[in-house]
Amino acid sequence: MKVNVILQARFSSTRLPGKVLKNIVNKPMLALQIERIRAAKLIDNIIVATSTKQDDDAIANLCEKLNVTCFRGNLNDVLDRFYCAAQQFPSNHIVRLTGDCPLIEASIIDQVITLHLNKGVDYTSNCLIPCLPDGLDVEVFTLNALQQSWQQATKPSEREHVTQYIINNNDKFTIASYQYSPNLSKHRWTVDEANDFEFVDKIYQCLYPNKPNFTMEDVLSLLKQQPDLVKINNEFSRNQGLASSKAFDKEQGFE
Repeated sequence: MKVNVILQARFSSTRLPGKVLKNIVNKPMLALQIERIRAAKLIDNIIVATSTKQDDDAIANLCEKLNVTCFRGNLNDVLDRFYCAAQQFPSNHIVRLTGDCPLIEASIIDQVITLHLNKGVDYTSNCLIPCLPDGLDVEVFTLNALQQSWQQATKPSEREHVTQYIINNNDKFTIASYQYSPNLSKHRWTVDEANDFEFVDKIYQCLYPNKPNFTMEDVLSLLKQQPDLVKINNEFSRNQGLASSKAFDKEQGFE
């Protein structure tokens, strides 16, 4: 039973261009995220899926430097990029991660994979019912579910946001939701805006030098000690990019 991570990353972010390569503690943000993913025990390989655009050459070069597999495909049709990556580097199950989550937690990745395999379902995530900080999102799905999505998804939002076809058609797929208590979904640890980057940068400056493998609990403890950190980026809402994509669906006549 093989489980691969496909980590989507691109240079041309709309709100914060080049964010995945911006330095934190003298390392590119994407390199730090890969470092944390590598601590997961249940994954066989990490594939960084970027685009064929010239400005994503820098991501491919970083992958080579880090000895990480890199796949290059369609910029905007991310579902096609994922499917083609999964065809080139096949596995039974795929973990979808995004390159704007440098605080991703290896233990959470393993827990979502474990739930997915124990339930024997098509799709498992910890974000259908938000329970963890935004930025610790983990989705796991079967290769068959990905193939079905790739073949049948038509909405722009479903092509851009890889798992939306599965979520929108839950009568066609078996689904499990990971839950965590207490509910921590009020926290924002993703990087979409300049303020998000400032927040994550400060977290790393405080924790990484003494404990490179710091945990979610370490971050929560730091936020209790320094509550002003939370104010840096708490004005932004969860899933703004997906909301914009769904609005575009309506403009294009999709219901």
